[in-house]
Amino acid sequence: MSSAAAAPSDDIAALAKGGRTNVFGFGLRLLARVPFLFIAGRLYGPETVGKFALAVVAVELAALLATLGMKRGLAQALSTTDRPHAHVAWDALAVALFASIAASALLFAVPQIMYRGDPPVGIAHWLPAIIVAIAWSDISLAALAYRRNLRATVTARAIVEPWTISIAAVPMWYYSPHDGLEIAYMLSMVAAVVASLIPFVRSYGVPIGWKPRLGTILGLAWANVPLAGADAIEWATRNIDRFIVGQLFPPAIVGIYYMAQQIASLPGRLKTSFDPILGPVITQSLAIGDRAAVAAQVRQVGFWIIAAQGCLALMGSIPGKAVMGTIGPQFVYGTAALAFLLVAEVLAATGSTCESALVYVARHWNLLISGVMLALQIALSFGLIFLMREWGWPDNYQAAGPAIALMASLAITSLVKAWLLRRLLGAPVSGWRWQLAVAAGTAVALGGGFTLLPHRFEWTQLVIGLPVMAASYLFVIWRVAFKAEDRALFKRMPTPAA
Repeated sequence: MSSAAAAPSDDIAALAKGGRTNVFGFGLRLLARVPFLFIAGRLYGPETVGKFALAVVAVELAALLATLGMKRGLAQALSTTDRPHAHVAWDALAVALFASIAASALLFAVPQIMYRGDPPVGIAHWLPAIIVAIAWSDISLAALAYRRNLRATVTARAIVEPWTISIAAVPMWYYSPHDGLEIAYMLSMVAAVVASLIPFVRSYGVPIGWKPRLGTILGLAWANVPLAGADAIEWATRNIDRFIVGQLFPPAIVGIYYMAQQIASLPGRLKTSFDPILGPVITQSLAIGDRAAVAAQVRQVGFWIIAAQGCLALMGSIPGKAVMGTIGPQFVYGTAALAFLLVAEVLAATGSTCESALVYVARHWNLLISGVMLALQIALSFGLIFLMREWGWPDNYQAAGPAIALMASLAITSLVKAWLLRRLLGAPVSGWRWQLAVAAGTAVALGGGFTLLPHRFEWTQLVIGLPVMAASYLFVIWRVAFKAEDRALFKRMPTPAA
């Protein structure tokens, strides 16, 4: 009985440990990504950034589809198989290799999918070849996460990848200012896959006696179709807005929107910081039929993410002009889009954490809900753009339409998925607490005052206002919202007695 009672505590301890590791990694990634945004904005400019953004949309979607849902499905496959884990993991890599080759061939044959104009002819012409590196990195890190090795994810995703692209972007601008960003991106993906495969081989080894089983591989791919669909829809939800902007506006507007999107996506990466540990913990609880534990895990991580994202959203949106202005004066026009995108990330937190469980307990319902909401988002995006165009609003306001549509669709998605998961698990799953509103109100009151200062004092919004907002928000959260289990994120849990 004591072991059963200890299980939820052990789960929270595991989530807290994984969360500490990956939130630390998030901080490192934030530090590395900011220089890239500054370099891309100041050196390359909005038009070149916009062309790069559209090309990367196609490549990353192809890489996501090439994993065939195994970023999350691999944990379930490893927890239910009687084969050596190394064989299952290498089967997954084999599947991704074949799928990546097919996806790369398609983009090589039809480069117009990536570029609205003429595609590059130099090194950047080989951009589709990087798909296999992205897919293999994702699967290797998923396999390592199953064994609770999260250090590899932090190293590859938070250090190697972002710092490589940030550092490479400068010399690549001198080498080829028109497509230097693509080359820097390719270098970062190669560095990331190397940083992922080395610990993967050390952990799983070279599979002795392994022979790729065509039937097993095809079965694994087929079983993961709902997961692959969920991953693709989730990705599309966060990137279709950029694609829509790219179809209706010139590249410079796309570049401005992309920069706002990149800043707003930084809080969103907090959720993905918990994915490597949340997936394995949920699958292990489901394996023993403990649905109440799953609800507690989703609820706990949901609160942590909402609390952190709320702080970052306020820090990015209240002094929005100053934040966008640091990238370059032309990017200030993306301030409205930035504000809506940051709010969207907070509203999406509940739905995202609920989906971490729904992909295992109601994967088809989860896929259906996500698909319907994506269709709503697309329709609302076009509707808002054309409506504002009819009213004669300028392009930068029109381009905020997809951000508004994203915010609305993510809010509805969170409500529906939380309701469904609560019914399936028989316990509350939402991480929302009313104390979060008190913390947000305090931060808005203090930080908003700095935006009322004359323009020549705009620098105070970033230098003084941001620390004041963060300190006030976190103080309220710690004092009135945090419980004992919440503080586990900031301290080492005692080791259970043997």
